[in-house]
Amino acid sequence: MNINEKIDQLKENLISSTQELVKMKSVEEEAKEGMPYGEGVAMTLNRALEICENLGFKTKNLDGYIGYAEYGQGDDYVAVLGHLDVVPEGEGWMYPPYSAEIHDGKMFGRGTLDDKGPIVAALYGLKAIKDLNLPLSKRVRIIFGTNEETGSLEMPHYLEKEKPPISGFTPDAEYPIIYGEKGYTQFNVVKDLNVKGTGDIIIKSIKGGQRANMVPDYCEAVVSAKNPDAVVKAAEEFKNKNGYDIKAEVKDNMVVIKSVGLCVHGSVPQQGKNAIMQLFKFLGELPIDKCDVVDYINFFNKYVGLEVYGKSFGVGLEDKESGKLSFTVGTISTNEDKASMELNLRYPVTFKYEDMITPFNKRLEGTGIRVENMDHQAPLFFPADHPLIKSLQKVYTEQTGQEAKLLAIGGGTYAKELPNIVGFGPIFPGKPDLDHQANEYIEIDDLILNAKIYGHAIYELAK
Repeated sequence: MNINEKIDQLKENLISSTQELVKMKSVEEEAKEGMPYGEGVAMTLNRALEICENLGFKTKNLDGYIGYAEYGQGDDYVAVLGHLDVVPEGEGWMYPPYSAEIHDGKMFGRGTLDDKGPIVAALYGLKAIKDLNLPLSKRVRIIFGTNEETGSLEMPHYLEKEKPPISGFTPDAEYPIIYGEKGYTQFNVVKDLNVKGTGDIIIKSIKGGQRANMVPDYCEAVVSAKNPDAVVKAAEEFKNKNGYDIKAEVKDNMVVIKSVGLCVHGSVPQQGKNAIMQLFKFLGELPIDKCDVVDYINFFNKYVGLEVYGKSFGVGLEDKESGKLSFTVGTISTNEDKASMELNLRYPVTFKYEDMITPFNKRLEGTGIRVENMDHQAPLFFPADHPLIKSLQKVYTEQTGQEAKLLAIGGGTYAKELPNIVGFGPIFPGKPDLDHQANEYIEIDDLILNAKIYGHAIYELAK
């Protein structure tokens, strides 16, 4: 009997184990003793480890932060890293989000695709290897993370307690193989507004955007104006001329200027419309006397504007593996004393952080604008001929009959949290990405195929 035949035998158990975990609400809640991410997450981790023990695996729970099942012998180990926590269920479900009901060959529920179904598929892939007593030269761990959706804060705890794997994958991405993830930065660009506005139009505040890694779909400015109707008229003319969704209205002796854009993920800003920068462009055309907030606006109009690749800013990096740097203006908040904009820059995989931040800082020289709250993740990149990549390509092609193309993405996956692993499934090419959406589901046939692919991948890496 081979791995695929054994997984077909285990099919009903694989389905029921997935349903068990999907039925448990594992959204992060207030921490309790021994439950760093709340009771629901802790109960789900405990149940997952019980399932592993019932399948004959050794298990370990690391203080409620994270746990794993282990099989085999050897100094080194291969890891499959998935997560049990989920985002809140939201509204608009056809079937209860924690019922794991099966309809028309699909299991519906929060976590079916992201990421309970796939990590259970990997577990049963390893179960097939164990039941067939296939020879391995390395240990294998199925690692159950618990905080991927809200920061992956469990991973430093894991690496404090355990050495990293020598290879592996996370079933928390897409197929065929994600061999590159751009470098990630998120930070504020701040300016103190010491020179105040005077004259006929004074900017009182600007506020817009939700998060740094989202192209903002709304931004508004509040200005005082001696001739409010002139500002309202200017907004209407600007809209007609440029096609941007800008309008102004008089409210409480102030003029409120509203800009509406199109929100998309910060890794693909070219697909959206940035409400903040639309508003900046309009404000830059108003006859406002020179002051610090106007200098701030004019700087970003000149060096960013509606660009999304950082060329005018001097950070227009590009490589053949992952394409162009993405430059997203995510949020803005100004008052009479300070302006702060939150940026999300993702730089190509073959570059270093210094290649981006050095020219970025050079552009700020002499402006009074400073960088604060820098959050950085280095790129993840494996050469196309790396043994891990070649092994996963071989398995994917053998099991699907499809070419195992390599993907480099602007987003980040769970693979960045643990050395020596890449994103590998579970979403097949052409299938919808339902992560975080209402009516999230996994097709039963895809769940089984994932288990087969993961079983072969584990064996290929650990044999």
